[in-house]
Amino acid sequence: MSVALATPLSQIVLSPGSAMTVSGLTWQHYQLFLAELGENRATRLAYSDGSLEIRMPSKLHEIVNRLLSKIIFALAEELGLEIVDLGSATWNREDLDKSIEPDSCFFIQNAELVQGLNPEIPSDLSPDLAVEVDIAGGSDQKLAIYQMLGVPELWLYRNGQVKILDLRGERILELESSLAFSAVSVERRCIIER
Repeated sequence: MSVALATPLSQIVLSPGSAMTVSGLTWQHYQLFLAELGENRATRLAYSDGSLEIRMPSKLHEIVNRLLSKIIFALAEELGLEIVDLGSATWNREDLDKSIEPDSCFFIQNAELVQGLNPEIPSDLSPDLAVEVDIAGGSDQKLAIYQMLGVPELWLYRNGQVKILDLRGERILELESSLAFSAVSVERRCIIER
C-alpha cells in the first residue's frame, strides 16, 4: 500500500505558525516522509499512531524557544551541571508508533551518556528535558507523545507563561520546581508579551 499526496511534501509551503495533519499513515509511510523532507528544514514533526503533524514555527515561536534554551544553559552553568543540547533532534520509537521533534531538548542528568559529535544514543534513552513552545495551540496532543517516549520533564510555554510539567507518571503534573534543576522554581509571570 502506498500513500499518494496531490503535492509532494517537499513542495508544500506552510506559512509561519501554521500546521497540517496527515492521517492514516503507517510507520513506514512516516519514515518515507521523513526521508523526503530531509533534515535541513524549519518544520517540526510529531507522529503518533498513524497521524503526522507538520508544523512551521513562527518568528515569535523561535524567539521564545531560543530564550528558554539560553535560560536552560545559564542554569546549567550556574549550577555546575554538564549539559548536552540536541536541539530539535527527531526521537523515533517504532515499537511505540511515536515520534517527535521537540523545539529543544537536553541531556542533563544523562549528559555523560551522549558525549561527542555523533553519539550513539540508545533508542530507549530520552532527553532529560524538552521544551515545547505553544503559540498557535496543538501542544496537548504532543504531551502524550513526550510521556510515552519517556521524557521526564517538559517546559511548556503557552499564553506568555512557562509551565514545568512532570511526565513520569500516568498523569501529567504541573510542578513548582524543575526536576533537572531542583533549585529552580516557577514564578507566575508573563515572560513575553504578545
